Amino acid sequence: MSDKDKDFLETLVKFLVDKPEKVSVARSVDEMGVLLTLNVDPSDMGQIIGRRGNTARAIRALLRVVGARNNARVNLKINQPEGTERPSRSHMDESRGDDNVEDLKL
Repeated sequence: MSDKDKDFLETLVKFLVDKPEKVSVARSVDEMGVLLTLNVDPSDMGQIIGRRGNTARAIRALLRVVGARNNARVNLKINQPEGTERPSRSHMDESRGDDNVEDLKL
């Protein structure tokens, strides 16, 4: 399989982000299949991941289809840019207010 999967991912992601010039994709092949490593500008990470990871999940599904058409297993790794921090699960729960039921004094 040529670099069709890499070109597909790069084109798709460039349409999703605000800074397409910062998009880069590295491609490596081993016994497990093809690994595409995606790098984007830190300010564009939210657009790539999407709410609850839905956009990233959709991109991975599309890459599986591209891989299947070419008899290859394609995996995606999204590099977390330096200077960004992924919020912890407990922090996300607190922001929803799930843990604040005690304050209601029911």
